[in-house]
Amino acid sequence: MAVAQPRAAVEGALPRGTLWLERASLLGSVMLAPALIYIVAFVAFPFGFALYLSMTDATVGNPYGSWVGLRNFVEIVQSPTFLRTLKNTFVFTVVSQLLILILAKVLALALYRDFRGKGLVTFLILLPWAAPISLTTIGWLWIFHARFSIIDWALRQLGLLGPNENMFWLGRPSLAMAAVIAVHVWRLLPFATVLLLAGLTAIPRDVLDQAEVDGAGFWRKLFQIQLPLLLPILSVAVLFGTIFTFTDMTVVYVLTRGGPFDMTQVLASLAFFKGIHGGNLSVGAAISLFLFPLLLIAAVVILRLARRAEVT
Repeated sequence: MAVAQPRAAVEGALPRGTLWLERASLLGSVMLAPALIYIVAFVAFPFGFALYLSMTDATVGNPYGSWVGLRNFVEIVQSPTFLRTLKNTFVFTVVSQLLILILAKVLALALYRDFRGKGLVTFLILLPWAAPISLTTIGWLWIFHARFSIIDWALRQLGLLGPNENMFWLGRPSLAMAAVIAVHVWRLLPFATVLLLAGLTAIPRDVLDQAEVDGAGFWRKLFQIQLPLLLPILSVAVLFGTIFTFTDMTVVYVLTRGGPFDMTQVLASLAFFKGIHGGNLSVGAAISLFLFPLLLIAAVVILRLARRAEVT
């Protein structure tokens, strides 16, 4: 009775029509509804429709098509272009993520200390993440221009290139992939730097001070204290970076269109060119669905490593 009276008093104080706010289960459902609607409308439905398209012969002229089962997947796996694209995707992802982690760690250690002009340096580091990627990639397109590349001009000034010699950064297969990776690293580096800087700031200062008292140098503190404590945050950075890299096609589309000879083609761009430019919706959907198991495996492995790091 002592509990019912305060509850009755509260219910009497609430305006009529708002008593449902006292029901935790109903209120929780209402609060979760927008997120569920978003997931269903923008994730579940497109994924289900792509799965349907991949098992038909749908095209732009016939967006529903006829049922063909797994024929599209079999043809894709047997395609040399797809196998080369799958290899390019892994090379693009692994190399760029390794470079991002190394450079982000260096920048985070630099920004962890106080120095004159730190605000300006931080602004310049974060600028690639804030600027529109399509516009900045067009700027890189001019930097790698076949005739007017500023990099080629600098190499000529240093005597490393002849007067009429050009590197053709986007015309040579090995240099084109290196250029695409460089631009992608430049784009995602600020995000990883901010994450690692937050992780460094969260490390207790007394732990580092105690290590200095015990005579630990820079490298010992780095590998025995900072990196083990940063493993959960490193896992998050790798997870998000892997997802962004696997699903990104802006850099490839603006710089090379997947060329030369499909040597910079990745799964996301190949799905776009086959499904949208080529008008073959079923093949484009089937290629895009190959991203799902790859990302699922990567997410499971990275999250398990992060959980082990937290436990240990």
